[in-house]
Amino acid sequence: MFYRRKFYIVKNEFVDVFNRHFLETNLPNQLKHGSRLVGRWMVPRDEFTTEMFAIWEYESRAQYEEIEDKIRSDKEHVRRIQNWYDQHGGRDRVYREYLLEVRNEELISTVDINESAVADEKK
Repeated sequence: MFYRRKFYIVKNEFVDVFNRHFLETNLPNQLKHGSRLVGRWMVPRDEFTTEMFAIWEYESRAQYEEIEDKIRSDKEHVRRIQNWYDQHGGRDRVYREYLLEVRNEELISTVDINESAVADEKK
C-alpha cells in the first residue's frame, strides 16, 4: 500500500471556505478517479491558523501517480479549480494570504501488521 498526507496551514478565516472547497470539488474528483480517503482532520494551531490534513490510500505509488495524472488531465476539474481560485482573488493571493503552508508527503509505515500478528501469536 502507498499512503500520502496532504497537509495545510490555513488562516482561520479561510477554514470554512477551504473545507467547503474540499467537500464540493476536491473530494468528489479524487474519489471519481480512484483515490481512497482514510480521513481528513484539523487542529487549531494558534489564534490565527489551523493545521489541516488528509490521509489517502492507494494500492501502490504507481496507482497514485496514475490517478494524479487523470486528475490533472480532467479539464472540467481544472476549470472548477481555476474558477475557485478566481473567486478568491487568484491562486497567488490564496497561497500568499490563506494557505500559508502546503505539503504533499508520502507516509512510511513503522509497523508491519503481518510481523505484529506473528509476534502476538507467539505470546
